[in-house]
Amino acid sequence: MLKELFTSKTRIKLLLKLFLNPDVSSYLRELAAEFDVSPNAMKEELDGLSEAGYLNKKKEGRYIYYNANSSHPFFPEISSIVRKYIGIDQILEYILSTIGDVESVYILDDYAKGIDSGIIDVLIIGDDTNFDRIGDLCSKAEEAIKRKIRIMVLNTQEFDDTSDIYLRRPNWKVV
Repeated sequence: MLKELFTSKTRIKLLLKLFLNPDVSSYLRELAAEFDVSPNAMKEELDGLSEAGYLNKKKEGRYIYYNANSSHPFFPEISSIVRKYIGIDQILEYILSTIGDVESVYILDDYAKGIDSGIIDVLIIGDDTNFDRIGDLCSKAEEAIKRKIRIMVLNTQEFDDTSDIYLRRPNWKVV
C-alpha cells in the first residue's frame, strides 16, 4: 500500500519509524545506519519532510533530532495509514472487541521504537479478560497483518506490582 503511494523506500521507512510512535525521535546518522542508506540521502528525505511540516527538528548538542509533528493537520491521517500498514489498528480492534475488560494496551520493544521487525509485542492489562480468546485472536490477527504477535496479559494488580519491569523496556501506550 505505501509502496504505491510513496516511491522512496527511505521515505516509507521514515514514515513507519516516526509516525508509528510519535514519541520516537532519531538523528540523521542513526537513521542512515538503521536504514542502510547514505547520510546524504537521509538528509534529503528528512529536509523534505521537515520543510513540509511533517517532522519537528530539535537540536541537542551537536545532533539534530527528528520526530513526527503531531500538531500537523495531516498527522492523524498519516499515523492511521502507518498503523493500518503495520496492522496495529486490527490488533487493537480484535483486543478491545473480544477479550473483555481491558484497562491498557502497550506496544513494547521494536514497534515502540518504530522498527518494523515483524514481531509485535503487546502487553494487555485488564481484569476479567477472556484468556481463551487470546490464542484465536493472535492467529487471526497474524494472518491479517502478516506479522508475528506475542501477547502478555496481566491483571491490574500484577501490572501494578511489576510495571517498572515492563515500562523500562521501550513502550508505547496505545490504549
